[in-house]
Amino acid sequence: MNDMRIDGGRLWGALMELAAIGATPKGGVKRLALTDLDKQGRDLVVSWGKAAGLSITVDQIGNVFMRRDGTNNDLPPVVTGSHIDTQPTGGKFDGNYGVLAGLEVVLTLNELKIKTVAPIEVAFWTNEEGSRFVPVMMGSGVFCGAFSLETAYAARDVDGKTVGEELARIGYKGEQVPGRHPIGAYFETHIEQGPVLEDADKVIGVVPAVMGLSWYDCVVSGMEAHAGPTPMGLRKDALQVSTRIMQEVVAIANRYPPYGRGTVGMVQVFPNSRNVIPGEVKFSIDLRNVNEELLNTMHEEMLDFIERTRQDSGLGITLERVSYYPPCPFHPECVDAVRSATAKLGYSTMDVVSGAGHDAIYAARLAPAGMIFVPCKDGISHNEIEDAKSEHLEAGCNVLLHAMLERAGVA
Repeated sequence: MNDMRIDGGRLWGALMELAAIGATPKGGVKRLALTDLDKQGRDLVVSWGKAAGLSITVDQIGNVFMRRDGTNNDLPPVVTGSHIDTQPTGGKFDGNYGVLAGLEVVLTLNELKIKTVAPIEVAFWTNEEGSRFVPVMMGSGVFCGAFSLETAYAARDVDGKTVGEELARIGYKGEQVPGRHPIGAYFETHIEQGPVLEDADKVIGVVPAVMGLSWYDCVVSGMEAHAGPTPMGLRKDALQVSTRIMQEVVAIANRYPPYGRGTVGMVQVFPNSRNVIPGEVKFSIDLRNVNEELLNTMHEEMLDFIERTRQDSGLGITLERVSYYPPCPFHPECVDAVRSATAKLGYSTMDVVSGAGHDAIYAARLAPAGMIFVPCKDGISHNEIEDAKSEHLEAGCNVLLHAMLERAGVA
């Protein structure tokens, strides 16, 4: 049993075939949630599941569960999965790897005629990326009750099309009530989307937790004026005050290593003219940490700094927290199952805290959960040049196979 391995070539072939749906000229994938291309991708993956003998269930938010029965189907299934929607300039592996690794586990068990005690299921969740519809991780979020089905259905894209309408249009508005689908344990394999494993020359990342995050919209209001005649001391320059806050975001993160993160990724300057002093600046703030207490401390320090900046500058500053996800520690038994499988298979390994959000965060609210990371080239993801080595993807899938068997049991 310890020598069991998946077929890495078959896994790679499936990844490349799925990547052809929505392929971009630069070698990436654009397959946005609930588009015609997403339907094609869903139909292909479901057809592979049916060919492997799996029964298919679709819930009302379009989450798909593909089931391989066990010898005791009264037990809740051991589930693995991820998502197959992509960013507008997405890659071949983000999300897709986790779904197709699950299917490869099933194909391997079929070939070896191994029956599990608990059922095994492969899931893919709706609109994980959030690039067409918000919120992100929509399908798993509705599934675990983080927000309502009605809220998700009402979400609109830039063309005014709603999630509810688009789910029905592509034929994936199922009947099962989200959350009514039992899960005994959940595993998700994923490219790391960061440079840590590659830098350390390790093959497997054991993921003990996912960082919590706080997202904010900040608006600094000054006054537009001519760049030439207005003396420096009489200006109400919204951009210069904004840059003080932006620098403090980075400083706050640096005060709480190794998992403090602080990013300003979006900036809108008004009127955005070469010779006009900026009158208003809107920008995003992203704070992260794996420790909830430290994340709250970072939040409070940012509020204090903004209040002092408001008083010192005399400018109007508003701050709105638009998203908050607490840190997510994974279940010790699932983390140990990943660790045990990695040791059994002899792969080099290290613990890697995830800085990105994943559907496993929401699955962990309902069942024991864990994640497996493999390296990606230069740590790049959400990019058409996203890349990973076939042998690393194979290794991660081997770990998934053994971890799932430990939880599901061999009949």
